Amino acid sequence: MSAASRRGDAQSAAPDALIRDATAADFPALLALNAESVHFLSPLDLPRLQRLHAQAAYHRVIERGGRVAAFLLALREGADYDSPNYRWFARRYRRFLYIDRVVVAQSCQGRGLGAQLYADIIAFAAAGGSAVLTCEFDLEPPNPASAKFHAHHGFREVGRQWLGAGEKQVSLQAREVRASSSV
Repeated sequence: MSAASRRGDAQSAAPDALIRDATAADFPALLALNAESVHFLSPLDLPRLQRLHAQAAYHRVIERGGRVAAFLLALREGADYDSPNYRWFARRYRRFLYIDRVVVAQSCQGRGLGAQLYADIIAFAAAGGSAVLTCEFDLEPPNPASAKFHAHHGFREVGRQWLGAGEKQVSLQAREVRASSSV
């Protein structure tokens, strides 16, 4: 599906917010957002972001008041990605869409931006024929807000793994995707 055909009516309830495809011009803002929440994410530098963006099946931002307030980046099966979590899913699912990271600016948290991005990617996954949408969140150290958020959006635990020489444990999550009847 082309970027233009993904745009659709992806505006949020807030009149000053817009979901749109990420561009290279957004990269400085995306790196700053990632750094702001790196305790829940893997670090990201410009070369890695460029590589992920080039492979992404879905890379969208929410712009509020002319500034990037949130982003979500996801990859399909078959990507050349060294993430141990992505590889875990690749060994178990033939067709999937992996949410690598979703980041909302700390100043915008609690305003539904993450939910807007998840509604958008769920519709994207259904329209694109992905059988399952996957992601992970930290169990150790705990991230109860992410656990609650993902449960609310229909994700369930399908596995766990330890990372970083036993420093971090993640819950590997999956949500079945139903094909869109409007495609």
